[in-house]
Amino acid sequence: MVTEPLSQKPDIAHVRREAGVIRESRASQAFRAVNVICILLICAVTLYPFINLIAKAFSSEGYIAAGEVNLIPLGFNLDTFRVVLSDQLFWTNYANTFLYTIVGTIIAMAMTTTYAYALSKPYLKGRTFFVGVAVFTMFFGGGLIPNYILIANYLGWRNSIWAIVVPGALSVFNLLVMKSFFENFPTDLEEAAAIDGLSTYGIFFRIVLPLSKAVIATMTLFYAVSLWNSWFSAFLFMDDKARFPVTVYLRNLIAAATGTQDATGGEAVQIASNIQAVTMLLTILPIICLYPFIQRYFVSGVMLGSVKG
Repeated sequence: MVTEPLSQKPDIAHVRREAGVIRESRASQAFRAVNVICILLICAVTLYPFINLIAKAFSSEGYIAAGEVNLIPLGFNLDTFRVVLSDQLFWTNYANTFLYTIVGTIIAMAMTTTYAYALSKPYLKGRTFFVGVAVFTMFFGGGLIPNYILIANYLGWRNSIWAIVVPGALSVFNLLVMKSFFENFPTDLEEAAAIDGLSTYGIFFRIVLPLSKAVIATMTLFYAVSLWNSWFSAFLFMDDKARFPVTVYLRNLIAAATGTQDATGGEAVQIASNIQAVTMLLTILPIICLYPFIQRYFVSGVMLGSVKG
């Protein structure tokens, strides 16, 4: 005769563990919900100015002046785009900005990577001195007038690309971040390459740089955005409008934007606020298109270069 097994008492410890798992799961869900809400709020606060800028760029000045434009364009208007895009000087200055940004970024990255790699080596003679020289420039500068005299008079770089790309070619912050990254670079790889016969330059260009894509992409983004948005150096050292970057063009355009007439010579259309939105939108568009391609390197590059293990 087969008898059914007697019912066993529940394991109190097992029940408590299951209850703990449930409580932990609920706590995790609540934590994720709070995180999602916070992230959505941050995204809303961050994106609102940009969406508002786009709405103003396609809106009529009357609605903008009345404060009615928020997230949706009102009185759809493309006249300002036609005014700006039909100006040949705008395209000339736009091309100048690309040239200054590309050349300046290449120079800055060449100086930063080589300087940081040299400073990352503890056996470098005078290493402390060279680090101190770099850090000293973070706190003390020559001043505006001495810099102007040096660049415009002694170096003769007035109305020259070098007045824009050379003075700010080395950011000490970027240098220190990259130096910290190189200090964490595995020395075994460099020693193995040296045994195989590679010189110092060969190790740097064939081993170190290809394995440093994250921090290089991050520093490239920093330099490119800084050069793209720069306007004061060109405003200070350039007189020829054909050599202006687009930021100076937009600065002058906004300063002089009191009104314009339509193509038929009719009533003047006030576009002061609208032209600001249009010109700012056209200025930031290339950076917005560039960022997604290197965004995946951004966080990892900063973290790798900022934490010394």
